[in-house]
Amino acid sequence: MIPGLAADARMWGHQLAGLGPLAPTAVATAHQPCGTITAMAQAVLEQFDGELVLCGASMGGMVAMEATRLAPSRVSGLALLGTVAHPETPEMHQLRSDAIVLFEQGRSEEIIRANVPLAFHPDHATDPVLTGQYLTMVLEAGPETLIRHNRAVMARPDARAHLGQIPCPTLVLCGEADQLTAPEHSRAIAVAIPGARLALVPGAGHMLTMEQPQRVNALLREWMAAL
Repeated sequence: MIPGLAADARMWGHQLAGLGPLAPTAVATAHQPCGTITAMAQAVLEQFDGELVLCGASMGGMVAMEATRLAPSRVSGLALLGTVAHPETPEMHQLRSDAIVLFEQGRSEEIIRANVPLAFHPDHATDPVLTGQYLTMVLEAGPETLIRHNRAVMARPDARAHLGQIPCPTLVLCGEADQLTAPEHSRAIAVAIPGARLALVPGAGHMLTMEQPQRVNALLREWMAAL
């Protein structure tokens, strides 16, 4: 499992508990200090030995797609949650650049707290427990990680060129109300990867692993059983 930007194993807590009995399960950590998506993918491939089933969310999905490009023979299954394959748009590049300036000024909490609602379904955006867990996780990553990960995402490779060559069974999931990586991006990925399955998760936004853990776990279990 590969976490998203400034995230860690906490975003996969329900999946670790729910999927662990089915197969050896671990959360990638080696990519965290890397400055590019390609370097992150290489670090994940080096962290674990042998054949892998990769499950990446958001930035983690970008890393998973790149790892599959770098070592297709090592990836026997791919799950992509709330991610995109296309390069950064000029609009998002500017928004991230502006945020990096605030991170450098020591204003991380101000910018992250203001953007927390965008990470959740409207029904969960005011849930103090759920949003508090997310806010704590991201802020504990620290400004250096926020800056490094945002810059990596800003310079991410165009994954669309190799999606058609992905040979392994692929599951594409997205929260139906994802405001950060809209479902249209997941649809495009699923169309491009031969045989990929797409599922939109009701009642979830970008943080679908935390918002709808039972539904996400059921979809992942069903997919894993078919590998």
